[in-house]
Amino acid sequence: MDAVAIIEAESRDSIRMRGIETGSDALEALIREVFADYEARAARGEVPTVRDPESVVSDVAARIGGFGPLQPFLDDPTVEEIWINSPTEVFVSRLGVAELTPLVLSDSQVRGLVERMLASSGRRIDLSTPFVDALLPDGSRLHAVIPHVTRQHISVNIRKFIARAHSLSDLVQLGTLTDQAARFLDAAVKAGLNILVSGSTSAGKTTTLNCLGAAVRPRERVITIEEVFELDIRVRDVVAMQTRQASLEGTGEISMRRLVKETLRMRPDRIIVGEVREAESLDMLIALNSGLPGMASIHANSARDAIGKLCTLPLLAGENVAGGFVIPTVASAIDLVVHQDLMPDGRRRIREIAAVPGRVEEGVVEIEKIFETRDGRLIRADGFPPHRDRFARAGQDLGELLGAA
Repeated sequence: MDAVAIIEAESRDSIRMRGIETGSDALEALIREVFADYEARAARGEVPTVRDPESVVSDVAARIGGFGPLQPFLDDPTVEEIWINSPTEVFVSRLGVAELTPLVLSDSQVRGLVERMLASSGRRIDLSTPFVDALLPDGSRLHAVIPHVTRQHISVNIRKFIARAHSLSDLVQLGTLTDQAARFLDAAVKAGLNILVSGSTSAGKTTTLNCLGAAVRPRERVITIEEVFELDIRVRDVVAMQTRQASLEGTGEISMRRLVKETLRMRPDRIIVGEVREAESLDMLIALNSGLPGMASIHANSARDAIGKLCTLPLLAGENVAGGFVIPTVASAIDLVVHQDLMPDGRRRIREIAAVPGRVEEGVVEIEKIFETRDGRLIRADGFPPHRDRFARAGQDLGELLGAA
């Protein structure tokens, strides 16, 4: 047994003997007491030594007690997100609607919870790296910021990944899109079109990206690229990669741009970028423009805004990247934009599906709406997707899917 397993087993024995509740403040004190005894035995060579005591204590505390007072919210399937503005301001989003909870913490409790959450992630938060993104053991995503980037208290966001849909047909059942739109998107994925999913924060972009990924043909090899693991692409041949922070010495960082470049050496049939935010958009566009099908998500207010933003982000890659190169590259690399919204009542809806036919007029990439929302319903518009020959090669009948031009 390794050190963590030994300390966990001995801590559980002590908890049973003393009758301590696993969610109480006394838990960590008990674990430290057990750890002190363990270190004494390690000094005598009876058990393996521990290099990072704080990490071991936090890891054992998380395994035994979960995440203390936040655990009920993490266990509640109706809670989608938890955020802490201050120890006395703990909010949750329940079925898409935000609410202030009665939970009151202390500064030390919040800091201890963050450290416990980071214990198993291999990531850290300190003065040199005041922001952190990390994955929790249950698949939730943690984002934390410490003072003095924040004014006074640690800011914490925990995004739970509650997948109520795993396929496009599931989205139809949830009312996110119509059956006709779902059949069209399924055909577009099989035809190898490049798809950009846009929307606001919490609009459901990751879930939609997962559902599109489920439409990939069984024999395709898929490589996913993310800042922190969130995607759950359920195909047979898939490799998931995430970024890595720099070490304390400032070395070893792995960026999104590096991951996109490495992906092309891994024989992908399709790449999926969890979210494009910065200069990695340039490398993604170059990859998609080389005949490699792909998907990605982006924050935007509409399908047109998503294309406009994608024309701007690659300029962050350096002064030698010009709009004269980026704009036509976007027009030829992106085929469809699926825009999704979070409604005031917490429901997620796909509001429009737009085609990018590849034309640029006066520096603006043209789009055509294939589906649009009118009177609260997603209906067929008059646009058509590009690359109709690809649909035919994939055995998909556009006339049957969309009707006559």
